[in-house]
Amino acid sequence: MTELAAPSAVARGPGAGAAPGALRRAAPALLVYAGTRAMGLVVLAVWAAVADRSAHQLLAERWDSLWYARIADGGYGHSVSMPDGSVHSDLAFFPMLPWLERLLAALGPLSAADAGLLVSAVASLFAAWGLFAVGDRVAGPRAGVTLVTLWAVLPVGIVQSMAYSESLFTALAAWSLYALLDRRWVLAGALAALAGLTRPVGAAVVAAVWLTAGAELARDAGRRRRWWHERAMLAGVALAPLGWAGYVAWVSVRTGSPAGYLDVQAGWGNGFDGGLAFASFIVERLLSEAFPAGAALLAGVGVLLWLFAVAIRQRLPLPLLVYAGVVLTLALTAKGYFGSKPRLLIPAFPLLLPVATALAGRRPARTALVLGSAALGSAVYGAFWLHGSGPP
Repeated sequence: MTELAAPSAVARGPGAGAAPGALRRAAPALLVYAGTRAMGLVVLAVWAAVADRSAHQLLAERWDSLWYARIADGGYGHSVSMPDGSVHSDLAFFPMLPWLERLLAALGPLSAADAGLLVSAVASLFAAWGLFAVGDRVAGPRAGVTLVTLWAVLPVGIVQSMAYSESLFTALAAWSLYALLDRRWVLAGALAALAGLTRPVGAAVVAAVWLTAGAELARDAGRRRRWWHERAMLAGVALAPLGWAGYVAWVSVRTGSPAGYLDVQAGWGNGFDGGLAFASFIVERLLSEAFPAGAALLAGVGVLLWLFAVAIRQRLPLPLLVYAGVVLTLALTAKGYFGSKPRLLIPAFPLLLPVATALAGRRPARTALVLGSAALGSAVYGAFWLHGSGPP
């Protein structure tokens, strides 16, 4: 396969400087993103109408959306006992999205479910803006637009428009990483804390803040540093884990067990086993009549690992490598419902940067044809997926 073009070194670019100018610079990316997602929603609506289904229900009133809305309406404390004796508790869901749903529902006529759709719609645009800012800073504006488009046309990109927390988390993570690239430590730490209140994978943003700070301190060992820079860095490092650790600690108190959150996840059949369960899942398919599915899964894992290796070889900035590496590791080593793994990888956008850089260097017409075809395929697959098993 052709070697991808290496991104340029991090330069101080205009990705998110003064807000009006930054928004104008990001406008092409946001327009492409909004158009792509609109196409996905139109295809879903048409498919739902033909199938005599409700597109609104598919987006906001199934699976995790129901759990988020229930927390928004009545707080935590709901659980469901399953036939196998396991217990599904709402404590598995981090609170940022239901907090926002509750706030919007209290301020206006929206239900919690509709508030969730609104949060996802707005957050997805901020996520796209954040992705553009990162891509622009690392490899230029064309790569930034292409990165946003690639994220929009992911096969499971429809999740970005659902009342789920992926878009909100990606927005907070992207802007935290951008702040890290700009060495705005307090902002990076504050956004990392909010990301940590949104999804368990918020630990990846915390790791990016901590390891970037550690690398900078190690590099500058023995040099005189300005005291306000040190204080800002330490403040960012201290802020970063407060959201994630705070919620996990609260669940421990609520359940009366130091391992409370792990116990809650175990009730859902989730946890981390180093990838053994996922590997067994793939091997079982490779040794059965479901060989094509197993081969596709194995190829998908190989592509993800290859993209991460390319990102390392191209020397993407440390915050992006740490974040992407942790998100990828958590997704691939988690056990539980394996159909949700593509959704768990939606926030791992730095893995798309090498591809975005390569496509940005090609002829615009060819790139547009490739991405346009991917957008149509994503729209059709998203509608098909939600009418079938879909996420949970």
